[in-house]
Amino acid sequence: MFAVYAARIDRDEPLSGLESGERPAPEARPGWSLVDVKAASLNHHDLWSLRGVGLAEETLPMILGCDAAGVDEDGNEVVLHSVIGQTGHGVGPEEPRSILTERYQGTFADRVAVPTWNLLPKPKELSFEEAACLPTAWLTAYRMLFTNAGVRPGDSVLVQGAGGGVATAAIVLGKAAGLRVFATSRDEAKRRRAVELGAVEAVEPGARLPQRVDAVIETVGAATWSHSVKSLRPGGTVVISGATSGDRPSHAELTRIFFLELKVVGSTMGTKDELEDLLSFCAAAGVRPVIDEVLPMDRAREGFERMASGGQFGKIVLSNG
Repeated sequence: MFAVYAARIDRDEPLSGLESGERPAPEARPGWSLVDVKAASLNHHDLWSLRGVGLAEETLPMILGCDAAGVDEDGNEVVLHSVIGQTGHGVGPEEPRSILTERYQGTFADRVAVPTWNLLPKPKELSFEEAACLPTAWLTAYRMLFTNAGVRPGDSVLVQGAGGGVATAAIVLGKAAGLRVFATSRDEAKRRRAVELGAVEAVEPGARLPQRVDAVIETVGAATWSHSVKSLRPGGTVVISGATSGDRPSHAELTRIFFLELKVVGSTMGTKDELEDLLSFCAAAGVRPVIDEVLPMDRAREGFERMASGGQFGKIVLSNG
């Protein structure tokens, strides 16, 4: 079958290890399902994999992709929950949690095998391309906002780095849930898009906000950390799920954190139940993922290059037609 995979690991030039072509099709095994992939979306996780983060040399070649929507062996339209091992379903009960492609072949292919427990029905209201955007970036944003930040309708939130998958999801979900959303971006066009999606205001990174916020959604890391902490009201929460600009800020702002009794919460992905809630929320509220572009699977390299450059606004989706 055709697949897009990591053939080599290169920490400095990750795309040099990206290849596409024929790979062995997955085989059926007890407790697992085979899914014909209709659409799969790119995540920064795929770039990190090419750098060797979470992916060992001995597992290569590894088909990339942790998000997908497709059709299972019984003809059901399904969405994949890409966290494997946390419950023991479909794998050994002692297996630690991992994200698809860290241990098992991924979704950038004609077909993928996953534990049957990891499949959820695709809402009829969502296209395959829309549904494929949800299991990583949108699920991460959902958990950051509603589980770990604990915000309620009427609260205020700052989303750092508008344009990325998680940040864009947080703006849309926050608006739909009745939050007052602020956003940042270095790019003027992305700031305009953020406002169009529902942000009350979008400013340059580091700019003073009109008010202190209840929570900050932080995926940028070192470059925006100080601004995130300074933007919080006393007792507020910064939720961090990534550090694309590095994980060692020059100022940790520890004095401000303890004096204002701020909370710093780490967040990774989400649970199957949260993904089910997210799917229902999108279907019922008319919320749709922001898609930057849809490419055929054999043009995956173009999508990787666009994501690596930071030029996208929203999700890049690969389609099997």
